[in-house]
Amino acid sequence: MHKISFTKEALFDLEDIVLWYEEQRTGLSYDFELCLEAGLAEIARNPNHFQKRYKDVKIRFISRFPFGIHYVQKENEIVVLGVFHTSKSPKNWSKRI
Repeated sequence: MHKISFTKEALFDLEDIVLWYEEQRTGLSYDFELCLEAGLAEIARNPNHFQKRYKDVKIRFISRFPFGIHYVQKENEIVVLGVFHTSKSPKNWSKRI
């Protein structure tokens, strides 16, 4: 199992997403967090299973929500670069590499 860490920007992404979903409907942010945790657990178990999107950046899409977890693998550590809506241009998230 790989250790997962987050960049500061990725934590800001998550905070914005959670706040937005909670404003839409009480409890919806909790549903998002559960799906996010499931996606992160899957990445930790098998980080090579997911497709490369840009250079060494891989993506695991979150079930039920239109977001992808963008990450890189560094030996035994997974670094989450960001959690982006699927409609965002790669130009927005490729700056974080």
